[in-house]
Amino acid sequence: MYNGENMTLLDEKQANQLAELFSALSDPSRVRIIATLLEGETNVGALAKIVGISESAISHQLRTLRQMRLVRARRQGREVYYVLDDAHVADIFQRSLDHIKHK
Repeated sequence: MYNGENMTLLDEKQANQLAELFSALSDPSRVRIIATLLEGETNVGALAKIVGISESAISHQLRTLRQMRLVRARRQGREVYYVLDDAHVADIFQRSLDHIKHK
């Protein structure tokens, strides 16, 4: 919150990283994946059914989310399970959802 004191500006690298984060959240399928993962670890097949897109499309979206460190993967045999990377991701998502629901 601005309080009249000097504000620390983002440097170019930080500004780019933040813009990339918001860009990663700009796709409805990725948003639905994150919403599903709020409930806990889920495999690719279940994510595809819940989100309503193919497993290859889910894998493509998960690659983007992994690159942004929003989700992480765990392999168990032939299955790959995904979970939110940390509590910050859930917090960002929930605060954003609260913001759009606020009237």
